[in-house]
Amino acid sequence: MARYHANLAAESASTMVVDTLESIAREGARKMLQAALEAEIDERLDRPRYARGAAASGSRNGHGRPREVGIGTWSVEVRPPRVRDLPAGSEPFTSAILPRRRYLSRDTQRLFARLYLEGLSSGDFEPAFRQLLGEKATLSASTMLRLRAEWEAEYKAWRTRPITSRYAYTWSDGIYLGAGLEDESSCMLVVVGACDDGRKEPLGLELGYRESAESWAGVLRDMRERGLEAPLVAVGDGALGLWAALTMVFPATRHQRCWNHRTLNLLDRLPKRLWAQMRRRLREVWGAATRAACEAARDELALWLHSVGQDSAAETLYRDWDDFNLL
Repeated sequence: MARYHANLAAESASTMVVDTLESIAREGARKMLQAALEAEIDERLDRPRYARGAAASGSRNGHGRPREVGIGTWSVEVRPPRVRDLPAGSEPFTSAILPRRRYLSRDTQRLFARLYLEGLSSGDFEPAFRQLLGEKATLSASTMLRLRAEWEAEYKAWRTRPITSRYAYTWSDGIYLGAGLEDESSCMLVVVGACDDGRKEPLGLELGYRESAESWAGVLRDMRERGLEAPLVAVGDGALGLWAALTMVFPATRHQRCWNHRTLNLLDRLPKRLWAQMRRRLREVWGAATRAACEAARDELALWLHSVGQDSAAETLYRDWDDFNLL
C-alpha cells in the first residue's frame, strides 16, 4: 500500500486532469456528430424518429457500417443513418454533414476541445457544434435549439447525479481554457476520482474564479452533498486554494503534492545534461517501499546534487517534504 500511495502521487494532477478532459471532449465530438446525423435525417423526412408520417416521404432504414471520422489527431466512430422508400424521382440521400473525408486541423481540434469543455460548464454547446460541423451545417435553427436543449439536459443530469461509489484517491487541478471565457481569471475546476478497483472517472467539472479557496470549496461541497465520502488522499499541485478548501470540506482527507510537479521544479534548476540522472534517481525516491527507504534515497540524491554543484536543487528537494511523502 505504501508503494501504491507513492505511485499515485507520481501521477501528475495536471496530466491526469488533461487526459480526462481530452477523453470527455473526444466522446463529446462523437455524440455531437451522431446527433447531427440523426437530426439531418429528421429534417430530410420532415419528422422525428419513431413519429408517423406519409409513406411517400421515405423512412429510416437503420444505420450503415460504422465510420471512422478523423478530427485532428483524434478518430471517432459514428454510424450513418440510412433512408429508404424516397419519392420517385428524388435524389438519393447523401449526408452534407458527413462527407467522404473530413479532418480538422490539430489547432482546430484543440479549439473544439476548449469550446466543448466551456460548453459543459456554461450550457452553451453551439460554438463547439459550429466549430465541429462548420458554419454552413445544414440544420435548421429549430433543430439546433432542440439539440442544444438535449445537451444541456444531459449535462445537468450528470452534474446533479448522486455519487454512490467510494473513491480512495482524487486528483484536482484548475485548467485555464482561453476559448472565449469573458473573465480571463475564470478557469475550469476539475476533480478526477479513483475507485477502490483503480477505475478513474471525472467527479466535478465547474467554472471557478482562478483557483481560490471559495471556488474549490463550492465544488467540493457540491460533491459532498451528492454523496461523495471523504477520499483517503487528494493529489494536486501547489495551489493553496485547493488545500484550504479540502481542509474545510474534507478535513480527514490527506493532502499529497504530485511528484511530477516537484520533478519539473527540480529540472528547472538543473542543466539539461543532468536531467536523465535526476529523473532516474527521483524514481528511486518516490518508488521506495517504506518511508525510511524513501528518505535514505532522498538524502543520497541530495548528496549527489551537492557534489555536482547543484545546491539550489538540493534545497528544493527538501522543501515541503512532508507534503510529498505519505508513506
